[in-house]
Order: sequence, then structure tokens, then C-alpha cells
Amino acid sequence: MIIGIKDTLKLFGISIIACCAVFVCTLFLNYNIDLVSIENEITTEAGILMYNAQVSMGKVTATVTGGCLVATSIVMLLFYVKNYIDTHGKELGILKALGYSNIKIAKHFWVFGLSVFVGCILGFIVAFLYLPTFYEIQNAEELFPELTPQFHPFLTFALVGIPSIVFTVISVLFAYFKLKNPVLDLLREKRESKSKISKEDKSNTPFLKGLSHTTLKSKKALVFFIAFSAFCFSAMVQMSLSMNELASETFAWMILLIGLILAFITLFLSLTSVVKGNTKTIAMMRVFGYEDNICSRAILGAYRPISYIGFAIGTVYQYVLLKLVMTFVFADIENMPGYNFDFKALVITLIAFAITYELIMYLYSLNIKKLSIKSIMLE
Repeated sequence: MIIGIKDTLKLFGISIIACCAVFVCTLFLNYNIDLVSIENEITTEAGILMYNAQVSMGKVTATVTGGCLVATSIVMLLFYVKNYIDTHGKELGILKALGYSNIKIAKHFWVFGLSVFVGCILGFIVAFLYLPTFYEIQNAEELFPELTPQFHPFLTFALVGIPSIVFTVISVLFAYFKLKNPVLDLLREKRESKSKISKEDKSNTPFLKGLSHTTLKSKKALVFFIAFSAFCFSAMVQMSLSMNELASETFAWMILLIGLILAFITLFLSLTSVVKGNTKTIAMMRVFGYEDNICSRAILGAYRPISYIGFAIGTVYQYVLLKLVMTFVFADIENMPGYNFDFKALVITLIAFAITYELIMYLYSLNIKKLSIKSIMLE
């Protein structure tokens, strides 16, 4: 079995998420390591307070941001491994029928872990190049002696080597687990969701409502990704708008760019998978006379409430995180402004999100109109 270049190119979303995670963690952890090395040289009371605050801030940022992005990367990786097995069931079934063991086939899925390595190494390189500027921003008040970024091999291995190895192992083990399905199920491309769909069909639920419900249940990972994209947009944009008073403008732009990249990458990948995964359903609806806008509402519209739930969670998350940081991390720092919920930032972000999300949904509804019934049915 050969996993083609086209299959690996679909993993660029994982690479982007890994890149963002390593970028943020490299900045704060490398700075923390270098800052701790000059702790004895900091003698002023203001400097000691700022030292403790920045060390704590670095740990919190790396843990929260890194942990959130790592969890998302794992879910996305498992989704793509499962999706590959589902869409290449016949090929994999033939290999098993020819005598190839599950582990022998699963070993080829190490390629999926390569996407994490590419993202990690790219994030680390970009972060290391940005470190001198980041050090200047962190010491803008000149409370510490001048710091020069140092290269730490262990940190490089922890942020690049370990994630790459772990994600590669996860890819192989998950593929091994999914390949335990009987050969006939793989050859028939039988999927677990069929039984769930059949149960829905037996109920008295109206067709369009039942279709929307089934669309959500059949691809739970896509529900997570769409909610996560709205979460990133909400949390990062509102947080960046609050950073003008609480931190530097550069830090605010960094938060904003990372949030928008994660939001758009996950949303585009999710909606593309939704459309591709429901092409035959859309084709049959057209055959039975359903208009394109009804098809779009039934398939894409099912995810609209999920996106706004994700937005609400992101709003609460960014407020709680900033409140905790200002209360416990920077509580002893003089001249630090208090933080209260920013309703203006919420309104601006909500309007921007609604316009952007509905525009993207409209573009994907146009994509549904372009689907050829003949080409779908001949697949």
C-alpha cells in the first residue's frame, strides 16, 4: 500500500496547528529558561515582581495554548487516519485478503506523523528567528539585564522530536486498531454510521430534520472542528482587542493572527469534508426535486448552531483566562490596569464572526450547486 502525495497534502491543517503550538511554546519556554538563568542578577523589587509574573505567565501560556492545540491535533490526526481507511477500504481489504497483517499495513501510516514533524520544525525555526524581538518586547521596561536568546537542544527535542514520535506512534496504533475490521467489511466499505442512519430512517422524524441530525451524528469529529474554529475566532480576536491595554501591540497581533489562522484552517477543512462526505446524499435530493438552497440548509445549516456554541465557549474562555492571569499573575505589578469583561470587543467580534461565517457558508452552498449529479452517481 502506498499513501500518495495527495493524501499527505490533506494533512497541512495538522501541520499549521502544530506550527502554531510550537511557535508559542518556543517563545515563552525559551524565554523562561534564559530568564531563570539570570535570576540572581535581578536585584530591584520591581524587577523581582516582574520576573515572577513573566515566569508564571510563560508557564500558563505554554500549558494552556500548547495543551489545547495538541488535543486538537490529535483529534484531527485520528479523523484523517479513519477517513483514509474508510475511503480506501477496498484496497486495504484486498491487502488483508492477500495475507498482509494489520501491523504490516498500519506501519505505512507513519507518514501521517510526518505532518506533525513538518509543522513543529517550521514553528520552531520561525519562533527562534523571532526570539530577539520577543525578548526586547518582554523587557520593554528594562527591569532585567539584557538577554540574548540561547539555543537549548533539550527544548528543541521536547518541542519537535517528542511530538513527532508520539504522533507517529498514535497514527500507527490507531490504524492498527481500525484495521481489525473483518475483510468483507473493508471490501464493502461498511461504516459504523450506517446502523445509526438506518435507525433514524425508521423514526417518524421529518426527512430534512432527520437528515440534519444524521449529518451531525455521522461525523462527530467535524462537529468538534467547526466548534473549535468558532472557539478560536471568538477567544483570540476578543483577547487581541483586550491586549492593547494589558500587553504590547505586537503580542496582540500575534494572538490575532494565530487565532485567525487556526479558525479558518479548521473551518475550511471541516466544511470541505462535510460537502465531500454528503455528495451522494445531495445528488439523490436533487433527483427527488429538492432545490439547492434546501440541500445547503439541510447539510451545512446543521452546523450553524454548533458554531455559535463554540463562539460562546470561546468568549467565556478568554474572559476567565485573562481574569485569572491579571488576578494571580500580575496582581503585584504596579500600574497594571484592571480587567473587566469587554462588551465592545464582544460586539465587534460577534459581528465580524457572523459576517465571515455566513459568507463562507454561502460560498460552500455555491460549491454544492456546482456538483454534477452524473459524476457523483458514477463514482
